[in-house]
Amino acid sequence: MLRRSDAIANDLRAKIFSGIYTDQLPTQNELAGLYNTSRITITKAIAQLRAEELIITNKGGGSFVRNTAKEQQLLDSPINIYDGGFQHFQAFGTVTSLIISFSTRLPEEREQQLLQLGDDMPVYDIIRLRAIDNQPVILEYTIMPVSRVPHLTEEILKTSIYSYITDTLQQQIGAAYRRIRADKSDAYDQKYLNCQINDPILEVEQVVRFANTEAPFEYSQTRHRYDLGEVTYISH
Repeated sequence: MLRRSDAIANDLRAKIFSGIYTDQLPTQNELAGLYNTSRITITKAIAQLRAEELIITNKGGGSFVRNTAKEQQLLDSPINIYDGGFQHFQAFGTVTSLIISFSTRLPEEREQQLLQLGDDMPVYDIIRLRAIDNQPVILEYTIMPVSRVPHLTEEILKTSIYSYITDTLQQQIGAAYRRIRADKSDAYDQKYLNCQINDPILEVEQVVRFANTEAPFEYSQTRHRYDLGEVTYISH
């Protein structure tokens, strides 16, 4: 069961992505009336959207939808609904995964906010390299709550976590919030993706949710070689 503030954040997020809110959100007092709840609960929901960088809040001036969130309103379902990298890249060749690191730890503050976790709820910290026909393509940094994706093993990481979620855990993958940006290659990119020091990198940061509960189960950053990654979206 989601906390009341999480449920309100989910509803506000959906209204931002669907274009219902494109500029300024209603005031916190107005939202409290709309959702029949307290202003404290609304403040927590607003803080969640601010942590996801969907909105900005000006002291005394209200909350406004960020330009990056407005761009998300244009994205078609192929980028908003995600089935995992392994399934997607199988169409291009033989996919293999190198596990660079796999551990369990307590979440950092931003991870707590994005994944709606308490500070005592452990997460998996995963770094994997994806290759297609032995060509390194993507470096994945993934954080997942242990309680929502239990019993992960290295054998699962070598194939598809998403298949494990849908087939074994019987959970449906829902929508994802994504931010896409360009970056310069770092030491790991150069080591594992065979990038040069000045090569650009396509980075996709995302939070993915279950379809039935809308609880977030993944916060990740994927680093793509500039010459082997692209994102396509369709404007309406």
